[in-house]
Amino acid sequence: MRRNIIGFTALFSAGLFSTSATADFHRGYIAIVGSSTVVPFAKAVGERLSKTKKFQTPLLQSTGTGGGIKLFCEGLGAESPDIVNTSRPMKPKEREECRKNGVGDVLELKIGYDGLVLAQSKKAPPLALTRKEVRLALTKWVADLSGKLVANPYKTWKDINPALPDTPIEIYGPPVASGTYDTLLDLISELECKGRPWTTDGKSEPAPDMLRKCRSIREDGAYIEGRENDEDHVPRLTDSPTKVAILNYKLLSEHADRLRAIPIDGVEPTYETIANKTYVGSRPLYLYIKTANIAGTPGLKEYIADFASEQTWGEKGYLKPIGLIAMSPNERATYTAEVKALGISPSTGTPAKAAAKSTKGSKGSSKSAARHESKAKSHK
Repeated sequence: MRRNIIGFTALFSAGLFSTSATADFHRGYIAIVGSSTVVPFAKAVGERLSKTKKFQTPLLQSTGTGGGIKLFCEGLGAESPDIVNTSRPMKPKEREECRKNGVGDVLELKIGYDGLVLAQSKKAPPLALTRKEVRLALTKWVADLSGKLVANPYKTWKDINPALPDTPIEIYGPPVASGTYDTLLDLISELECKGRPWTTDGKSEPAPDMLRKCRSIREDGAYIEGRENDEDHVPRLTDSPTKVAILNYKLLSEHADRLRAIPIDGVEPTYETIANKTYVGSRPLYLYIKTANIAGTPGLKEYIADFASEQTWGEKGYLKPIGLIAMSPNERATYTAEVKALGISPSTGTPAKAAAKSTKGSKGSSKSAARHESKAKSHK
């Protein structure tokens, strides 16, 4: 079985982080940063922990996946978070940054799935797209008939495919620093970037400069950057039915009376197609946890134990009603085993209905909490 512990050799000898930092660990609560997509789930588990186990409610900051990982990898100690929530796997260069800063071993804990969906107003005629058409609508560079790279010339959907509407391409999407944006890049480039004109001389991978061009979103006004999982996209779509927005599955479900999903390659995003990964926009959600902090942060062990339990992330768990798409039983068993390998026994019991309801969480009252919150905001 693959171990999901990421090993980072501590570089104390290089002076990047001193041993006194871990010895002086005084923070009395769990500090979490990262993806806004994961926030509702992390918040629900934290609030349940504070109610049932009497620990302080975790300090939870929505910084985006990229900004959260940057904070997480700054080092150990009370000024650095215990957990980063992500809507994509950690990249090799991010793991290297953690290693250089002496973070130590990190537990990679997949918690379930979410879906990246294209949505439109129900006032508009139903739209259906192929993956290639989505790419041609979003990418900054395309190949002309001679194979030469040119700036994206497509202004309307009909320009891409004569069977599509003769309406402007206007797509609301997530900000560059978000994990959702990275998932979007994967969606439009995973297969395309492995062929011509991006690769040459029979190579299977493009050169770095060509890869950057292949994985680029247009900047001519067709793509309109907003906040991640932006609720404001809903009235924007209903007020301008020709526009399209990139949302997560949960947000689409909450506004199913006004919005519909756009099928990609004939597959609509549903709980089942996202869970079994037949929908191309299916994406995993993760927690990355500093194992060195488990002993020093009050409630961290219990937080992990509750998250990795059937009553939480299972098919009948309390996170399902608020939008988490459960992993398969085999996947859950794999990650449960990783938690047990750290000496943590997942919680057992009856799912708590109250935990599925959104309530106001604690913002943390200590000076350390205030400093941590200020740092998190600076990374947004």
